[in-house]
Amino acid sequence: MRLISYQSETGPRTAVARGDGYVDLHQADPLLPTQMKQLLPMLAVHHESILEAAQTGKLLDPAKLHLLPPVVEPQKILCIGLNYADHAAETGATVGDEPVVFNKFPTCLRAHRQAIEIPAVSDQIDYEAELVVVIGRAGRNIPQAEAMSHVAGYTIGHDVSCRDWQKGKPGKQWLLGKSFDSFAPLGPEIVTADEIEDPHNLRIQCRLNGETMQDSSTSQLIFRIDFLISYLSQVCTLKPGDLIYTGTPPGVGMARKPPVFLKPGDICEIEIEKLGILSNPVIAGC
Repeated sequence: MRLISYQSETGPRTAVARGDGYVDLHQADPLLPTQMKQLLPMLAVHHESILEAAQTGKLLDPAKLHLLPPVVEPQKILCIGLNYADHAAETGATVGDEPVVFNKFPTCLRAHRQAIEIPAVSDQIDYEAELVVVIGRAGRNIPQAEAMSHVAGYTIGHDVSCRDWQKGKPGKQWLLGKSFDSFAPLGPEIVTADEIEDPHNLRIQCRLNGETMQDSSTSQLIFRIDFLISYLSQVCTLKPGDLIYTGTPPGVGMARKPPVFLKPGDICEIEIEKLGILSNPVIAGC
């Protein structure tokens, strides 16, 4: 299944893809919730009901849909740094025995086709294509062997990064450098886990104004998804709707000679095999 969140007259709603359109799940079956965070834990148990609603429900007019990030207001956005072998080699970084972890604020989220805003306090804004894991079942101290059963699905993420804040501020401000408003585009859809046979074998690309800047595969992940879920759940309870941005492949702007940073007027597209394309324009912010 392919799931979206959209803005209705009554607030955020959840819909499922059917052909070239979408069906509002709660309208099709009032027993199904309106919100994605409530739907995600139900995917396994109510799979048939959701499929039936998709087939019988009234199609929404795609031209009138106002897409939202697939998960609205997640409790946690957890991000992994230096998690592609080819990207680590590109930056000359030494990979340790444990992942680099940081987070972003929910105010970073933007939907497909919403703008990335360049803040006035920086001119070193970088792009990072990422596979995002969407948690569907809560857990703490999750054994690695059971970790994948906590995954509801996958979506496309963009870890926009303010390099001068991340690298140049006292103590290296990873949190602030990654958390300006609009710095986490997400979507357009969540593709449920049953549709993705191997999330560790997906082509991942980033295009800037049509030019391919990143082109790799999730097979390059150093710390795999099951390990990350188990590792993170040692620290905090993972809850439905939590997002894990799993890291970016090589080709980022700061590693290029000369560096390439985002600027107003750019269009950035991230494509992940079987998941689709996330596209966002770049504008001047405040």
